Amino acid sequence: MSDRDRERERELARAEQARPRIRLDQPRPPRRKLLPEYDPEAFGRLSEKIARFLGTGRFIVWMTVLIIVWVLWNVAGPDRWRFDEYPFIFLTLMLSLQASYAAPLILLAQNRQDDRDRVNLEQDRKQNERSMSDTEYLTREIAALRMGLGEVATRDWIRSELQDLVKDMDERFDAVPAETAGRGPFARDEGDRR
Repeated sequence: MSDRDRERERELARAEQARPRIRLDQPRPPRRKLLPEYDPEAFGRLSEKIARFLGTGRFIVWMTVLIIVWVLWNVAGPDRWRFDEYPFIFLTLMLSLQASYAAPLILLAQNRQDDRDRVNLEQDRKQNERSMSDTEYLTREIAALRMGLGEVATRDWIRSELQDLVKDMDERFDAVPAETAGRGPFARDEGDRR
């Protein structure tokens, strides 16, 4: 090892000793924050209320009344009470300030609405998937029941089968010669026939 490498190792060892060891099994102490903390939900609800008010006819009427009063006051009012002369620079500044705050508040309200719509759309999609799977399951069950019912003997089918058997037996009985017909256990008289 060269002297340069040994010196480098010594510097690294000194740096490790000077730096406090960070324990990974304990949380870090909280840092002081320079910016004030706020509740994003409360701020979002306030921005939605403001955006809803800015989108009403009432806001437009009040803003129009305020501008008319402002202009009339500064045009027709006494000279010493006028605070914004003809180019109405202060009025322009106030409207610009209002617009600069209104635009981000409206965008924030729209973003929150988009988030709610996205959640609702996801819930609707999941509900539709569940409904489709339930519908498919019920369709398969109904098809299985129909197939099962096709194999079940109904009363009319049993009656028709028995009538066919009776006809077959009558035909066989008529085909047997008369001298052998009276000897068997199922022998019938001529009066028994229908």
